Amino acid sequence: MGRMPELPEVETVRRELDPWLTRRTIVRARRADAPAGPKYAHLERADGQRIEAVTRRGKFLLLPLSGGDELVIHLGMTGIVSYTKPAGHLRVVVQLSGKRKSTLYFRDVRRFGRFLVLPRGDRGLLPSLRQMGPEPLSEAFDAASFHAALTSSSAIKTSLLSQRPVAGLGNIYIDEALWRARIHPLTPAKKISRNKAAQLRDVIVEVLLASIAAQGTTINDYRTVDGQVGAFVEQLDAYGHDGDPCSRCGRTISKIVVGARGTHFCPSCQRR
Repeated sequence: MGRMPELPEVETVRRELDPWLTRRTIVRARRADAPAGPKYAHLERADGQRIEAVTRRGKFLLLPLSGGDELVIHLGMTGIVSYTKPAGHLRVVVQLSGKRKSTLYFRDVRRFGRFLVLPRGDRGLLPSLRQMGPEPLSEAFDAASFHAALTSSSAIKTSLLSQRPVAGLGNIYIDEALWRARIHPLTPAKKISRNKAAQLRDVIVEVLLASIAAQGTTINDYRTVDGQVGAFVEQLDAYGHDGDPCSRCGRTISKIVVGARGTHFCPSCQRR
């Protein structure tokens, strides 16, 4: 089973795409071996429009276009954007102006990704974007607002997976942040104290910045635009370490299921 790229991986891809794509015109965007439907909607609308920027919201890449539309990319679990034609599972081909690296390819083995064009700001096909909380690397993600958003009686792991208290986190970085903050993943979100919320806010930012510096985490499928793997896997303390000794206290890391996701924690450091 693959795992979905999270904010550090998507931000790494964004930083690579931005200097390559910004101010270039899309000559032609079309589905290759991808089904018709909402995940690949209206690609032809991009033809003739200039890419004005490469931005990110949570785990989505958003490329505003000169004609008032927006190219939306979500990597799903196995999506890879590259300028080198892949051997298989090619879903979308975008031809660009200019001679150097003039074709963008979207490969997606498991077809959970999205690559579509919408009127800028239209979230009709993307309700998850409407409900998303603040960006964790922005000033809007402050300790007081974060604590105020933790109102759910569900587990803190489940609450963070919902993207509503803060955007962009998934299985890996939630496990890592909860381990660093010494919070049990089953703790009800509304039971997190103001001080603990402030600590959790700080370690979320810390973990994300460290992973971005390492170009993200590659477990299975994730690759950067130029085909590199993310090196943050070497810095993981909780995720994927079930059965290993905790690097902080030596107790064995446990794995349970929370919100239908495998969840890693230290039963000594992260007590309920």
